[in-house]
Amino acid sequence: MKKALKLINLLLISMSISFLSMGQVTSDYDKNTDFTKYKTFKFIGWEQESDKQLNDFDKKRILDAFSNELTTRGFILSEDNPDIGITLFLVIDDKTSTTAYTSYNGGMGYGYGRWGWGMGSSTTNYSEDHYKEGTMVIDFYDLASKELVWQGVMQTEVQENPKKREKTVPKKVAKLMKGYPVKPTK
Repeated sequence: MKKALKLINLLLISMSISFLSMGQVTSDYDKNTDFTKYKTFKFIGWEQESDKQLNDFDKKRILDAFSNELTTRGFILSEDNPDIGITLFLVIDDKTSTTAYTSYNGGMGYGYGRWGWGMGSSTTNYSEDHYKEGTMVIDFYDLASKELVWQGVMQTEVQENPKKREKTVPKKVAKLMKGYPVKPTK
């Protein structure tokens, strides 16, 4: 019974960690905007110099992933008079999650030649997991009107291993861009 409880607790912990690592995504947009009219884009920059938390490799991974997602939607990168200006904002926080699980022993058993109730005991174990959580905000501005037309927000656990980031960054950006009103055509 103790092994089954520990297995269930480990399963729940791993499910919650994998859910967190998938990322929570929200988006919002101007419902009166015709997004099909936008054909060109330009990265305007990182808000409040939030890119200072990243190395050059990760900045390139993020910008390339967004460029690829936009290209699949028919956009063309253009430095000269683009339709859409894109800003990015990033916050990385140190987080700790605490998990507790309790093992219960006793309560009913066989003693003195018959079944009956007896004293039970329980043990609670705690574990802490330290990780980094990133929040990324991407804003799309109509450069003709200077109005915000779409915003995507993702909160996710930051992958510490650079080799894994090569794979996870494009997947997470693709998940974030699912909220964009124009779906990929490629």
